Amino acid sequence: MPDLKPIKIATLGVAKDFRESLIPAVIRGLGYAPVWSTPTNCDLLIYGPFFEGKKVRNWVPKPLRSLFKSETGNTQDQKVAKVNQPLSLLVTGENVRHDFQNCDFAISFDLGISNPNHFRMPYWLEMVDWSKEGVTGNQNPRFGRLLNLDRLCSPLGKDFLERPQKAAIFASHLREPRGTLLQAVKKQIEVVEFGRSFNPNIKNHSESGLIKFAELQKFAFNLCPENGMHPGYYTEKIPEAFMAGCLPITWADENVKIDFNPKAFINLAPMSGTNFVELADILHSKTKLAAYAEQALIINRPSLQALKRFLTNVIETALT
Repeated sequence: MPDLKPIKIATLGVAKDFRESLIPAVIRGLGYAPVWSTPTNCDLLIYGPFFEGKKVRNWVPKPLRSLFKSETGNTQDQKVAKVNQPLSLLVTGENVRHDFQNCDFAISFDLGISNPNHFRMPYWLEMVDWSKEGVTGNQNPRFGRLLNLDRLCSPLGKDFLERPQKAAIFASHLREPRGTLLQAVKKQIEVVEFGRSFNPNIKNHSESGLIKFAELQKFAFNLCPENGMHPGYYTEKIPEAFMAGCLPITWADENVKIDFNPKAFINLAPMSGTNFVELADILHSKTKLAAYAEQALIINRPSLQALKRFLTNVIETALT
């Protein structure tokens, strides 16, 4: 294997595990070696959604904040970075907009952005096993394994119908609408609760001692609502539930069909106006539940090729 070409990269406001995430893995796959540097001496400055310069972390639930205390750079670093003006790239797996930082390029959830310097990459793609495309190094420790596209592109199957007809929820907080959705599902079936919201002895979900994939084998359903609603904001929650053989019960806007087959999960969002009365008909109908078993979660198999082209442009521009 030829030697990798070095590129000096600095980060501000990214999560603690960013260096083991998908973007650095793709950069290495493109033939570049990330040399982790400082904002005062870098080719590429990557901003995350937790950069305190804009006090964005106020919206992060308190149980999760310790996970995002990555380097934010001191005031001098930030001033010098502005003077030196390295190429800047926003990378966010959180529900913040692609332009909340004034960066040269952006990778975010957002749909319908016409700016050629923006690339849409929903967070769930971070958790996929991309080894068939030559990209390795990204991890998914909380779930216990990376997502397998062959499984997600296949029907859910009838095994979930043979499992105990109850749901699991994993939650570090119960900010609305989570609390309301939890009560709506509890009215119909038993819900077993995991996470710091229900066990104060758990420090955070990364140190809970739980392996989500293993726990979900005991349940037919996984209540996995998104943290917020915005077109394009779909995380690992739905595919992880499906990967574990559960029927996902989620809360997302109608554009979720861009990523996932809406016939492959229960979406509580359209039921909000009727106080979720439709949910009883679904959860207590063997015929309706059996119809979900025939559905694959992903209809159009994703690829990293477009992301590779985008990052190649970013890197070549940064090194010019």
